[in-house]
Amino acid sequence: MNTLPKANAGWLEQALEWSGFKKKFLSKAFPVHPSFFIGEIALFSFIVLVITGVYLLFSYEPSARLITVGGQSVPAAYDSVLKIGQQPFGLIVQRVHHWSAHLMIAAAILHLLRIFFSGAFRKPRQLNWVIGCMLLFASIFASFSGYLLPYDEFAVTATGIGYGIARSVPWVGPAIADFVFAGKFPALGTIPRFFGYHVALLPLVLMVLLALHFVVMIKQKHTEPAYNRGRVEPGKLLGIPLWPQQAALMFQLFLLMTAGVLLLAAFFPVHPVEVYGPPVPETPNVKPDWYFLWIYGLLKLVPGWIEIHLPGATINAEVIGGILLPGLFVLLVVCVPFLRREREPQHYMQPLSQRPLRSALGVAVLVMLLWLSLAGYADVLRWPLELLTLGAVAIPLAVGLLVYLMVRRKRVVEPQDPVGGSMGAATAAPLGKE
Repeated sequence: MNTLPKANAGWLEQALEWSGFKKKFLSKAFPVHPSFFIGEIALFSFIVLVITGVYLLFSYEPSARLITVGGQSVPAAYDSVLKIGQQPFGLIVQRVHHWSAHLMIAAAILHLLRIFFSGAFRKPRQLNWVIGCMLLFASIFASFSGYLLPYDEFAVTATGIGYGIARSVPWVGPAIADFVFAGKFPALGTIPRFFGYHVALLPLVLMVLLALHFVVMIKQKHTEPAYNRGRVEPGKLLGIPLWPQQAALMFQLFLLMTAGVLLLAAFFPVHPVEVYGPPVPETPNVKPDWYFLWIYGLLKLVPGWIEIHLPGATINAEVIGGILLPGLFVLLVVCVPFLRREREPQHYMQPLSQRPLRSALGVAVLVMLLWLSLAGYADVLRWPLELLTLGAVAIPLAVGLLVYLMVRRKRVVEPQDPVGGSMGAATAAPLGKE
């Protein structure tokens, strides 16, 4: 058989065999379910972060050297951030960058919750759950590495708290902290080191993990809504093709998301560097961003008198609240797919009513994290720490038990097509099968 391109084929077909690529990749089917767009919002936020980050990169000076501005000695990094805000579009780009970082982490968490509550982490998708967790943690660390770059009073204080927690790790903590922070914080090399993390190392890690995440997803295919069960033969996926129907939906979502971030940037100022001012010897009362607030609250609730002396190390309240308990929680999250063995591959989303225990545990953990975040404002609320500690245990247990009883009593009904009728009626585009 003649495999050479036809003489009248287009140059793109001759160079890349475009028709074969389109058939193999661009015809991939995507299930029609609104919750699947949450992960795409996280991806689009990362794209906006890269674009705005490149703009900021050209004007930022990653240096702690002191320069004189208006008769005052300030760090060069701090002055460069102020000057970016004075450029045309500089302030709006700063704000878009900030809000996109928050949106990416929020969307990644919601995406993880969707997968958890729908059971989409089950066999054979355990690996992609682990990769997704790594993506979330890398996103959080990328955001943390950007904390220091404005090098104002807030940035230095918040990063210093992280340095103190890192040094509290038994035996290896001081060496690891000094390596990560380029010396005893704040050191002259800390800003260049964190700048490298923020603009090179962690974005590269995120891109590699995203690529792995997509490759595994394409290979294993999406999980499907339960109402698609029985509509196609086993091993097939019902949905709309990537090109052009899904691509058009993704483009619309990208435009809507970008518009939303621009509105946030226009009406909600963030991190006023000029208000905090350059670093000073005094330590201001600062609180971390919302995704670290639960650890901050946990540190407040762990009794300060706890100390366990080991050979060459001491495990105190800071180690327990800042390292051990958060580390145990992260480990449990990563190991979720391996806590229950599945004999057969699972390709359909599970209704909450089919898994009352999982639903109850998930809601209880969310309530606990919210309560711990509330405990981070104990000094503002003026609530007794004993009450907050009791609530951190009792309230999640009570809510979890209530959810379990409610879900278990609910009649298990296979969910129907949310739009009624056939999937073909749900979309104007033709269906794709994979």
